[in-house]
Amino acid sequence: MSDEFDAVVERVRARVSPDATERERLQAAAEAVMERARTAVADLPVDAEVIQVGSTARGTWTAGDRDVDVFVAFPPELDPSELERYGLQVGHAVLPDGHEEYAEHPYVVGTVDGYDVDLVPCYAVDDAGDIQSAVDRTPFHTRYLDGRLDDGLADEVRVAKAFLKGVGVYGSDLRTRGFSGYLTELLVLAYGGFRALADAAADWHPPVRFDPADHGTETFDDPLVVVDPTDPERNVAAVCSAESVARLQHYARDLLTDPRAELFESRDPEPYDADDVRAAVDRRGTTPVALRFDAPDVVADQLWPQLRKSLHGVTDELERRGFEAFRAAAFAGDSGGPDGPAAATGDAVLLVELAVAERPAVERHEGPPVHVREHAEGFYEAYADDPDAVGPYVDGDRYVVERDRAFRSAEAFLRSDALFDVRLGPHVESALDDGYELLVGAEIAALADAFGRDLAAYFDPQP
Repeated sequence: MSDEFDAVVERVRARVSPDATERERLQAAAEAVMERARTAVADLPVDAEVIQVGSTARGTWTAGDRDVDVFVAFPPELDPSELERYGLQVGHAVLPDGHEEYAEHPYVVGTVDGYDVDLVPCYAVDDAGDIQSAVDRTPFHTRYLDGRLDDGLADEVRVAKAFLKGVGVYGSDLRTRGFSGYLTELLVLAYGGFRALADAAADWHPPVRFDPADHGTETFDDPLVVVDPTDPERNVAAVCSAESVARLQHYARDLLTDPRAELFESRDPEPYDADDVRAAVDRRGTTPVALRFDAPDVVADQLWPQLRKSLHGVTDELERRGFEAFRAAAFAGDSGGPDGPAAATGDAVLLVELAVAERPAVERHEGPPVHVREHAEGFYEAYADDPDAVGPYVDGDRYVVERDRAFRSAEAFLRSDALFDVRLGPHVESALDDGYELLVGAEIAALADAFGRDLAAYFDPQP
C-alpha cells in the first residue's frame, strides 16, 4: 500500500510542481512588479519597503498559478489615511490599468505579463503582535517560513494543496471556510510531509492543537488550533470549520485505503436541470421552500456570513413554529446550468427543505406548573377570558391552552412581514425588504438555470 500511495503522490507532485521555465517567468514578472514599486516609492515623501509575499515568495505555489502578491510596507507611525493614499499611488503607478479593491483598506489589483498582481500597502511593524491591520502579519509569515521550508517540503506543500483543493476544503474565504495556504504550510512543516499529515489527520480527535513556536499562552475554542508562530494571539485555523476538518479526515482515510490521483483533482457535480430537481423533490416527499432575491452588493467575505446567519434565523423560526426542517442551504453567485456556466444572475437563495410544511389550525401552548402560584395565576388570567382560546385546563401539573396558530403553513409565514422579525444579516434583510420570490415545492426547479451545480450537490451530497 505504501508503494501505491507513493506512486500516486509522485504523479501528483510531477503535475503540480512548476518547471524551471515557469518558475523563471513568474519570478521575472514578480521582479518587474517590485522594481516598478520601488521606483514609485522613491517619489513619495516617506520611505517604504517592497516585499514579495505569499506562496510565490515561499516557493510553494502550484503549476499554473498566476498570482503575484507584493506588499509595500510603510512606517507604523504613518496616518492610516496617508497609508491608503500612498499605497494607492504606488499601486496605480505599478498597475496603471488596474482597479481598486478593498479589505481593511483599499489596494490595487491588475496584471503584469499575464500574471495577476495584488499590490497591497501595510505597516512595517516590528512585531506581529503590534499589527495595525490584518495584512501587516503577512510579511512575518513569509519570514518565518523562509529557511524552514526547503525544496523537498515545498513539494510536499504543493501535494497537500492539491489534495485539499481536490476534496473541496482549500481556501480561507468565508464561503469555503477551509485551509489557507499558510495553514497548509504550517501543517506540512509540523508533520514533515504530506503522508505524515494524511496519517495523522485520519486519526485526529478535535479539538486538535499545534503551537509551532511553543507560545503556550492562548486558548482557542476551535476544532483545529494552529497558534500563529508569529502572533500568539491568533489561531491560523480560526476560519476552518468543523465540517472542513471532518472532510479532510474522511478523505485522508479514503486516500490511505485506496490511493488514487482523482482525489487530488477538483470535481464539480454534473448540474441538475429543472427535470432533475422536480424528480428529486418528488422522490424525497419533502417540501422545499426557497427565498430568491438580489444578492447584496458586498464582497463575498461579507455576504456569506450574512447568508448563513439569515439561513439559521429563518430555519430556527420555522422550527419554532412547528415546521420541521429537514436540511437547509444558501446559494449565491453563478454555479452553472445544465449546459455549462450560465450568465451571472446576481441572485442569492435561502433554501429550507421541510419535513413538515403545514400544521393544524390550533397549537398547544403550555403554561407554568400550577404550584408556581404567581406565574400560574398570571398565565390563567391572561387566557381565561380569551374567546379564541380553548382552556386554560390542567394537563398533568400545569395549565395548558389551545390557541389559534398564527400561520398554518410555512409558505404563509414566509410571505408575511413576520419574516423580518427573525435574525437576518443586515444586508440580506435590506435585500429581502426590496423584494423576494418565494418558491415552494417543485417550484424550486426554477433555480436550476443559475444554481444547477448547487442543487446537484444538495440533492446528492458527498462527504
